[in-house]
Amino acid sequence: MVPTAYHRTRNDKIGEKTAIALKKRFFEAYYVPTKEEALNKAIELIPHTDTIAWGGSMSILESGLLDHVLKNNYSVINRDIAESAEEKNEILKKAMLCDTYLMGTNALTEDGQLVNIDCIGNRTAALMFGPKSVIIIASTKKIMPTLEDAIKRARTVAAPINMHRVAGRGQRQTPCFVSGSCQDCLSKDSICSHIVITRLCNPQKRIKVILTGDELGF
Repeated sequence: MVPTAYHRTRNDKIGEKTAIALKKRFFEAYYVPTKEEALNKAIELIPHTDTIAWGGSMSILESGLLDHVLKNNYSVINRDIAESAEEKNEILKKAMLCDTYLMGTNALTEDGQLVNIDCIGNRTAALMFGPKSVIIIASTKKIMPTLEDAIKRARTVAAPINMHRVAGRGQRQTPCFVSGSCQDCLSKDSICSHIVITRLCNPQKRIKVILTGDELGF
């Protein structure tokens, strides 16, 4: 959805406010109104000599960043070429040693904290430690007033939609797939194994957050 002028004004204000809050928590942070500007900013932050890996992220896909990386001769650790679960697991391990890791975030707070839910933990692990640099692209629709609200969004909005995305490939079936809402399940197929709150960036500026007023991701 393309934001109206009224949406855009609100997105600009909340995006700029949250970028300031992220900087206070030692993230490198930017707000740009459009996904095209978000793409350009991300490209600017990635040295062409870097080896790049990524987590499952519709925001990275919809912004055009993944397509740019794949088409412009970057050195990549590509999880999507795995032909078996075992091969994919090995690729995910190698991704922990990349130079730049690309991902989205399930939610973030107005005071600059990130909230992410992960299944096996590869994405949240890379966020916390390993790659020299992490670049996050996130829509302002994911900005929540409080930490409680951000966790609720990650669990009740992002996770059920992601569940439908992976279940559509025949991989998992959970209560939220049936009902559309989180049931706080203990299913073996749950993708909600790890809930990670990133309240400070350490080392400073290792995590770079690009906020955009355009709608991206879940």
